[in-house]
Amino acid sequence: MSKFEFPPSIGSRPVWGTLEPRVGQAHLFVADAQGAEAILDVATPELMAAAHIIFITRGTDYADKLRALNPSQFYEGPSYDAALSRIKRVLSDAKMGLQVYISGTESLMGQMTNEAAQAGVPFESIQTEHRGSTARRMQCVHCKGFTEEVETDPFVCCHCGLNLFVRDHYSRRLAAYQGVCVDAEDPGNVPAQKGIYE
Repeated sequence: MSKFEFPPSIGSRPVWGTLEPRVGQAHLFVADAQGAEAILDVATPELMAAAHIIFITRGTDYADKLRALNPSQFYEGPSYDAALSRIKRVLSDAKMGLQVYISGTESLMGQMTNEAAQAGVPFESIQTEHRGSTARRMQCVHCKGFTEEVETDPFVCCHCGLNLFVRDHYSRRLAAYQGVCVDAEDPGNVPAQKGIYE
């Protein structure tokens, strides 16, 4: 099952919704990995006739199913960074009435929501739905480096080597959770690692 029920948390943490078809002149779908399932759930022939799907495979085999929906345009790429220039172009060429649907990992949804907002897409026209991995995109508050796919707490920053506590504090501007040094006051006293949602 690719849906996950996130436990209650602090107010800065995003709450992801559920995609639903909307009326619009154009529809941009951006998904990674199991996020494809959310597109498959809402797709209709009318919606797909004006849809541009940007799919980041992340080693999954959903691309053929998405192509079979017959979207107006389809792009398949290996990573968000590889798809970013296309995403920026689609957003810069967009007309009023564009509906944006984002599904998959929190990392993708946070970064893509920021891109859409910076391009001037109204918040009401952006939908999100979490599917798949619960790994987090983390920023070390000490060196400012980003680490993708963090699944354990604490974890070692891949930039500065500090042992970081995985916080629920989320920065929408950075599309990342914040990690702080877990043994700053007592160096070497690092708790045993465990899964973030254990």
